[in-house]
Amino acid sequence: RSIAFMAAIILGSAPFLAPFFVDTTIVSALLGRSDDNILLSKRLLYLVDYWFSSYVWIKPLTLLVATFWLLLVSGLANYAVGEGGGIGNSFWFAWSFIADSGNHAVLDEAMPRAVGVLTTLGGMLVFALMLGLVSDAISEKVDSLKKGKSDVIEHGHTLILGWNDKIMSIMQQIVNANESEGGGVIVVLSERDKEAMEEDLYKAEMQWKGTIVVCRSGSPLLLMDLRKVSVSTARSIIVLAEATNADLSDTRVLRVVLSLRGVAHLQGHIVAEISDLDNNLQVKMVGGELVETLVAHDVIGRLMIQCARQPGLAQVFEDLLGFEGNEFYRQEWPQLTGSTFHDALFAFSDAVPCGVRPHGSTKVILNPKDDYILQKGDQILVLAEDNDTYQAGDIFPVPKALEMPPLLDLKKSQVKERVMFVGWRRDIEDMILVLDAFVTKGSELWIFCDIPIAEREQRLLEGDLKPEALQNLTLVHMLGNPVLRKHLQLLPLATFHSILILADERLEEDIVAADSRVLGTLLLIRELQYVAFEKSFSEREPDRKGSLANWGQPSSKNHSLNMPVTNQRSSQEFVTALPAEQDCDGWMAKMRSASSRSVVISEILDSRTKHLINVTKISDYVLSNELVSMALAMVSEDKGVAGVLSELFTSEGNELYIRTVHNYIRPGQEASFYEMQARARIRGELLIGYKCAKSMDRAVLNPINKHATRVWTSDDFLVAMAEND
Repeated sequence: RSIAFMAAIILGSAPFLAPFFVDTTIVSALLGRSDDNILLSKRLLYLVDYWFSSYVWIKPLTLLVATFWLLLVSGLANYAVGEGGGIGNSFWFAWSFIADSGNHAVLDEAMPRAVGVLTTLGGMLVFALMLGLVSDAISEKVDSLKKGKSDVIEHGHTLILGWNDKIMSIMQQIVNANESEGGGVIVVLSERDKEAMEEDLYKAEMQWKGTIVVCRSGSPLLLMDLRKVSVSTARSIIVLAEATNADLSDTRVLRVVLSLRGVAHLQGHIVAEISDLDNNLQVKMVGGELVETLVAHDVIGRLMIQCARQPGLAQVFEDLLGFEGNEFYRQEWPQLTGSTFHDALFAFSDAVPCGVRPHGSTKVILNPKDDYILQKGDQILVLAEDNDTYQAGDIFPVPKALEMPPLLDLKKSQVKERVMFVGWRRDIEDMILVLDAFVTKGSELWIFCDIPIAEREQRLLEGDLKPEALQNLTLVHMLGNPVLRKHLQLLPLATFHSILILADERLEEDIVAADSRVLGTLLLIRELQYVAFEKSFSEREPDRKGSLANWGQPSSKNHSLNMPVTNQRSSQEFVTALPAEQDCDGWMAKMRSASSRSVVISEILDSRTKHLINVTKISDYVLSNELVSMALAMVSEDKGVAGVLSELFTSEGNELYIRTVHNYIRPGQEASFYEMQARARIRGELLIGYKCAKSMDRAVLNPINKHATRVWTSDDFLVAMAEND
């Protein structure tokens, strides 16, 4: 027992006395101290710090060693004072003192009580450390979950890589697409904090309709983070551009695509948002067949050109791209094998066939010839409300002999157009080339912004655009500030067929400021147009095209307003620039009056600005971010739609047109939509909807009751898909 007592004293005091002797010469020599004058205690503290920071198991191991040390010292001490009898019982009593702080209360003698109290104090310390370790482990796990570091175990989900101002619209479209299937899963991987992403989702107040959204923090450039979100089992992957410099954003997208190419057994396709058209080819080369790209800036520019020349087309594209109404679906219908496409057009009462994807091909043929024979394996592209809302039925009989209006009614007008771009954007040279392909020879394009004319010409040359190489357009440069009334009122605003107000390239990263500038310019232009119209045509409403018949040629290629170009102003200043004495209703009526005589397209980036323009109804608008979001979501749901959208957005192949009734029938006659479709096929066109000008605010795509007859008036319009105008 004396030996046990001495052993307990030595073992119990060793941890407390060791720091005082570890740096002595003898101990250092025994432990192999080096000659670099670093104390052994510092070396030991460094090792302890390294172990605790590098190995997660070192903390529980230290607690286990401390518990065994306390049990050993307490067991020897109990044996030395005669508590418990044998050595085994002494260790059992020691454990009971450690585990239960009240067990030492039954002891009668002083020495056993002293040992029991010290052992109990040690036990309390051990269990406090254990609770601390457990609490820390739980806290670290909860923090890990909050920061989005845990793995996602999903299959067939939509994966979004990155975060920008389009993500909410993309999610809304995917939610609408998944509604018919009871919902789905959207996984977002971004370098933002998970809590910040979830807070933004909460503020959006969207109806999820059964869809689950999972956010994770990480870098899409790292394979480890990509595996964390089950990238290999995703149905589709959307790579978003960053709200930074276009080249930097596209470089990052390229690196993300490279990282995705390194993922083994990737099942889904990739949809990449590109900021600059010049970088599109590189991403396509790296991604190969797995990648479909969408050049957001280029798409919006092309849509603005099309919508400016055809008022109302913006709304058609918005309805066509969104999942709330009708969208494109592809499916094979064996019962139609051997039939012509003309017959298939009249076999769907709840859908409008728009094209065919031949068996073994990846390209969809839009608006094929009537005599195209459907082969086995061919998929028919239709415009329908959902993939389960239409079926192929009996072919509806349509009259064979149809009396058509004279071809002269369809002859393209040779009126020379005058168009104005207000502002400057990155790809303006591409927009000029697109417009040049649409207009008649001799038309004019005025460019009005505060960028010096010499700098504009240099930028156009850098973009491989030589003004003298344009086939149909003549460029007229005007220098001035679009948000200053005194500059705008010197322009012949009443003489333009269409005016396109572009979002300022200098404000691309601040969409609120960009939209404020566009909205202010829009209000000023409309107010000045109204004044000009009232002054020039006070007795009767003018014919817009007739009033432009005798334009005359510009005296010079470059024009300057000879006024100082000032900095941009706030949206409050825009509003105060209008006459203050006008009441709200009278002012709005005048704005709408000007709107009915001229087409003004505004490039809007923020959806909140959309509602302002909707209330006033003074501009046919293009909602940039929302349209791009719709297109990205649609391609993510069906990769084959990318080719369809690409053809509709460009001047090559088939496009969408707003046609008057005179093209197919004489006003006042009765006909069903099926019969109008048959009449359109004679012209080589394909109808997808119509708008009754007197009773409808929006065009109806894929109308119901296609067999029902109605009287068509001269105010009605039809939406047609055709190869040329």
